[in-house]
Amino acid sequence: MSDTKHNWTKEEILEIYNKPLMELLYEAATVHRVNHDPNVVQVSTLLSIKTGGCSEDCGYCPQAARYHTNIEGNDLMTVPQVKAQALRAKASGSSRVCMGAAWRNVKDGDEFDAVLEMVRTINKLDMEVCCTLGMITENQAQRLAEAGLYAYNYNLDSSEEYYKEVISTRGYQDRLDTIDNVRKTNVTVCSGGIIGMGENIEDRAGMLVALSTLNPQPESTPINALVAVEGTPLEDEKPVSIWEMIRMVATTRIVMPETQVRLSAGRTQMSREGQAMCFFAGANSIFAGDKLLTTPNPDVNEDMKMFELLGLNPQKPFTKKVQPQTVEATDSEFESLGEKPKWTRPEHKIERNELAKEKGKLIK
Repeated sequence: MSDTKHNWTKEEILEIYNKPLMELLYEAATVHRVNHDPNVVQVSTLLSIKTGGCSEDCGYCPQAARYHTNIEGNDLMTVPQVKAQALRAKASGSSRVCMGAAWRNVKDGDEFDAVLEMVRTINKLDMEVCCTLGMITENQAQRLAEAGLYAYNYNLDSSEEYYKEVISTRGYQDRLDTIDNVRKTNVTVCSGGIIGMGENIEDRAGMLVALSTLNPQPESTPINALVAVEGTPLEDEKPVSIWEMIRMVATTRIVMPETQVRLSAGRTQMSREGQAMCFFAGANSIFAGDKLLTTPNPDVNEDMKMFELLGLNPQKPFTKKVQPQTVEATDSEFESLGEKPKWTRPEHKIERNELAKEKGKLIK
């Protein structure tokens, strides 16, 4: 395995990003082959267990209650419903189920207890379990770990500087603190971001600085291309080109050699040839299934056809890390503390977010 560097600077990352494409691809593919099997791709299924009604103002998100996006909200799914979806995902070739809930942060109580039972249930199906539930405390992270959680996702979204142009209702440091709370357990970290939100290349490099200087680096990093949803503040952003995605994937691979780099949102806009170049550049994880929380995604059968064409194989579960042991609720060392942490609310005004909110009020 190559030595992982944790002191990348923005200037160094920009120099990599801006290399001649063929040189960049060669370097990224070389790093990839040193650290990973180039013919194996980890397949995850993303399941929205609670949709819509979120109190945050994230400019890209159709689940924000303040915007009018025609998203049908639903209350928290039941454990049997989640188990049925997990079995479907396993049968289609996924090794991991990622459960997402449109929450600002986890609150102790019946709903979180239900999520813990979902984690136990899926882990017992011999599948990796990931959750993305918003900000969590150390005790909540420990309870998830006991239940058998394999990974926790909390994206940094962008650079710290550009983040303030996208979100005003929570702080960048809260995201870093959540990752730090997860790191106090045996749960792996999944954290990445979104390109195409109007940021510049320096912001993309800044996001990679924030991720790559974490020690250890995230075990998984999703690279999302913005899916501009009507009604959100970013509805008019033009799609990023496939060349931007390839450069971002390749740069991420070089600065985060051991991380699994995931092609996430935006794959419906990519050709098979474009995705193949991303895999060559170091992407080795995808989300499968027809929907990513609320936005479209390629059909799983189409993905399997692509895998066959490219000679790719789905990664088996628990290849990178042994399966966590599930502790039943009755035997748990960590109990609900009824915590009410004071997560940050910067509440500065973002003009396009305010305009989208007012537009949403008029439509409603």
